[in-house]
Amino acid sequence: MTSRCGRLATTFALAVTLVTPVLPAAQAATTGPCDIYASGGTPCVAAHSTTRALYGTYAGPLYQVRRASDSTVRDVGPLSAGGSADAAAQDSFCAGTTCLITVIYDQSGRRNHLTQAPPGTWPGPAPGGWDNLADATAAPVTVGGQKAYGVYISPGTGYRNNNTNGIATGDQPEGIYAVVDGSHYNNWCCFDYGNAQTNNRADAPAIMETVYFGADRQWGYGDGPGPWVMADLEWGLFSGVNPGHNPNPSINHRFVTAIVKGEPNHWAIRSGNAQSGGLSTVFDGPRPNGYHPMKKQGAILLGIGGDNSVSGAGTFYEGVLTSGYPSNATEEAVQANITAAGYAPPGGGNPQQGVQIAGSGSGRCVEVPNGATANGTQVQLADCRSVDGQRWTYTSDRRLQVYGTKCLDANGQGTTNGTQVIIWDCHGQANQQWNVTSNGTITGVQSGRCLDADGAGTAAGTKIILWSCHGGANQRWTLRG
Repeated sequence: MTSRCGRLATTFALAVTLVTPVLPAAQAATTGPCDIYASGGTPCVAAHSTTRALYGTYAGPLYQVRRASDSTVRDVGPLSAGGSADAAAQDSFCAGTTCLITVIYDQSGRRNHLTQAPPGTWPGPAPGGWDNLADATAAPVTVGGQKAYGVYISPGTGYRNNNTNGIATGDQPEGIYAVVDGSHYNNWCCFDYGNAQTNNRADAPAIMETVYFGADRQWGYGDGPGPWVMADLEWGLFSGVNPGHNPNPSINHRFVTAIVKGEPNHWAIRSGNAQSGGLSTVFDGPRPNGYHPMKKQGAILLGIGGDNSVSGAGTFYEGVLTSGYPSNATEEAVQANITAAGYAPPGGGNPQQGVQIAGSGSGRCVEVPNGATANGTQVQLADCRSVDGQRWTYTSDRRLQVYGTKCLDANGQGTTNGTQVIIWDCHGQANQQWNVTSNGTITGVQSGRCLDADGAGTAAGTKIILWSCHGGANQRWTLRG
């Protein structure tokens, strides 16, 4: 996928030592997603996760980290076969220094490991045009109550394998799923995971098939402000059979299961909340014009477009590619396994750091506009994106804090309908204290009134005020980490 590039950082393109994971022969004590796919006749041919094992018997390495202090590397595996990652081993190894994720191991046994992506049509920011490696501690999470780390993709970060084994090529059928952070995305290309071309260039349409998550509107897009699950098929992001708009809903989950699957002249997009519930079929139908037959080439990438477009952003926790087109029933069983895994923000609850305040009615987030820091700036709705003005910390003393020193504030200690909600230097008084309730409302401790999108507005720029609580969608909010 071709796109303009975003802000880039610098790292080093170094060789890494690959270890071939070996699947234990013992009977599985638990069941993983890849056991379910195999039972459904569509086995995993690549399985990547930094948070947990994806087979019930898997006890090999999940990923490798390299520490900055001496360039030593260490593999991180699960706490037990089929279990969640041993984050404590990483923390001990990286104590007092920083670490990068150098390898994301393929758990299928086919050696389809992901390593630092080389340059393509677009160069990466590292020496020689290679992409950056992910900071190993930038995406903390809990899985089943155990600490783990995801793969935090900032613009310029990317992983790839152009020499794979068993991945679908041409028009062969396949399935792809990824579990991603629903609050970390941007509106650029391309935070992808899946099947890509082997030469890192956008030579033709239909040479890749990946899951995309984000709010890019340059090619395909859906309803509302986004983000959406779409497919990157090269020379276009597609939200359905039509180029451009298809009626796909914006997604408002803290953790997202994103699925793209394809077979000859038929493909589908499915998605769901990775913490609860089943999957929704967003699209199921024929290939777009010019994409039948497909000409997939079988490379695997993460965090970038097929031509090494490096301006996307997102966080990846787990994902697989299958041989064959999975049934909906198989995917529902995989979704049940994902929700049972117990993904949750670090700490699992309050206090919460760096969260977005997402409106249930609008799908938009509460933002300090234009990066303003001045006392008295009124907050408003804006398209959800990864910017400091949308990152709030809910503290143990019930403040909603932004920029570290500013607090969400009822202007002039007002308690009446229509009082502007602004930012002000934190001072600990009751007009800066808020109750985040189980029914989705956020109420002022001093006023008892609800955080409200003025006039039930849903558009970007709608001002946030206090209003008598009435249970409307414009007064219901989700804190998304």
